[in-house]
Amino acid sequence: MPSPIIPIFRIFDYQKAVEFYVEWLGFGIAWEHRFEENFPIYLEITKGDLRLHLSEHHGDCCPGSKVLIEYPNLAAFHQELTAKNYRYMKPGLHEAFWGAWTVTVTDPFSNRIEFFERN
Repeated sequence: MPSPIIPIFRIFDYQKAVEFYVEWLGFGIAWEHRFEENFPIYLEITKGDLRLHLSEHHGDCCPGSKVLIEYPNLAAFHQELTAKNYRYMKPGLHEAFWGAWTVTVTDPFSNRIEFFERN
């Protein structure tokens, strides 16, 4: 059985990434790595079984990527996000043409995550 796919998103500011992914979306930091002090950071964040990698290294990936993530109880997750009143993002809950409910968020680095739950 193959291992799960782990998307990598390019980030440019550690504090903004923590505010968005950890404080707002509810991920935890599994681990962080820097080759030396004052070097770019590479880290893994997790939320349940979901894992994402975030990288300040310019060669790892391009900003502006998008990933689809199937997410159970999407309406409850949407309410949780709305209740946190994050100043930079007020996502809606939408019905997609392809038969799913979606909540799309864009991080401070133009990466997009479309959480979905099939109808």
